[in-house]
Amino acid sequence: MSDESNPESLRQQVERTEQAFAATMAERDFEAFKTFLDENAIFFSGEKPLRGAEQVALAWESFFQDEAAPFSWTPDTVEVLATGDLALSSGPVYDPQGKLVGRFNSIWRRQSSGEWRVVFDKGSDACP
Repeated sequence: MSDESNPESLRQQVERTEQAFAATMAERDFEAFKTFLDENAIFFSGEKPLRGAEQVALAWESFFQDEAAPFSWTPDTVEVLATGDLALSSGPVYDPQGKLVGRFNSIWRRQSSGEWRVVFDKGSDACP
């Protein structure tokens, strides 16, 4: 079975991609952050969803302005559809002091190039 159809290999690809996406925040690399966004990405943030990579990038640019990252995240759950083209990643979100403040949920789509791009993202506050 090739890596392109091996479910565990695909799961690991998405997990590594999510980790690399999170590293853009830790490394304060906004240009790299934008490369993970699908052109049609929808991020749920505030009252209205952010639609499209450009709108998401404009809204998230402020998170990259300060020297220290305002939050961090890491996946603890990754699942890929049997079709190998969509995946879910989810995990905790921490404040700069390491306190759990939320949970993220992202949907990734595999591009024809084989790369994964985030198409949906929605966070939620941590339960007390």
